[in-house]
Amino acid sequence: MSMLRIDQVSKLYRSSGLSGGLTPALRQVSFDIDEGEVVTLIGESGSGKTTLGKIVLSLLPASSGRILFEGNDISAFGRTQLRDYYRQVQGVFQDPFSSYNPIYKADRVFELLRNVYFRNLPQAAWDAKIEAALHAVTLNPGDVLNKYPHQLSGGQQQRLLIARALLLNVKLLVADEVISMLDASTRVDVLNLLVSLKRAGLGILFITHDLSLGNYVSDRTVILRYGAIAEMGPTVRVFGNPQHPYTKMLLAAVPQLHKKWQGRAADVIPASNGSGASPAAGPALARGRRVRRPVGSAGAVDAAAVALRPPALAECEPGHFVAEDEL
Repeated sequence: MSMLRIDQVSKLYRSSGLSGGLTPALRQVSFDIDEGEVVTLIGESGSGKTTLGKIVLSLLPASSGRILFEGNDISAFGRTQLRDYYRQVQGVFQDPFSSYNPIYKADRVFELLRNVYFRNLPQAAWDAKIEAALHAVTLNPGDVLNKYPHQLSGGQQQRLLIARALLLNVKLLVADEVISMLDASTRVDVLNLLVSLKRAGLGILFITHDLSLGNYVSDRTVILRYGAIAEMGPTVRVFGNPQHPYTKMLLAAVPQLHKKWQGRAADVIPASNGSGASPAAGPALARGRRVRRPVGSAGAVDAAAVALRPPALAECEPGHFVAEDEL
């Protein structure tokens, strides 16, 4: 049994237009994450990456489908079960600065955790636990404790948040664009930290739009396009033998240090997606088609499910799946 199973998860949002219809963010997404495995979720802005991360963290409800953690559906968790879930599953997000209150010292994020999970732990044991967590993320306690957020670099703040998760001995970390706001040297430190945590048995859902980062850290890769899976499988196969035109386009757009820019990424995009429409326009729903029923109506999700059915996935080689819409 997988540690985390994302099972046919869809998410619909009410349109902001006058029609009041439903707009898809995710369309029946399914994949697993095991202990000690890094699964990278890749896609351009608006593909549904962050929405899926928030659903895994129970910050958003799914419109349909399930998130199963160790076989249990997290949508059925009560307050106590959800608190236990957060002891094992934590998230770190793109902007570390927004995770701190500037009027408090940065290590207050540890004290907030203590009030919920370690209320009866003696002070000496708590201090030792914090010190061990900081050393695990290569931080010197004297450099970061009792400092205000503005006195710390972005990399230090991000690693403090990872250390906060490690205090709980988490099994799964949702890392959503965790290094996109960091400078190049700090990015390497955080990436190497994630790799070392993976080797220690931590499962990681690594959300990014940067293919080179995903290739560096992940065991398996899931490519999202318009809220549905375009391609997924072992990273070496998805990157080494891409099958979907969208995956090929993304890989062709990655800058290479040993080459000068010689053309446009758009040159490798197929002229048609098989329906006569430009791939840039996407499927009908991405172009603005709506399911015109109120979100509160009993048949809303069922009616939308018919229109939001994703393309079927075909196994092109062992463990490597590709959407059939553009094959």
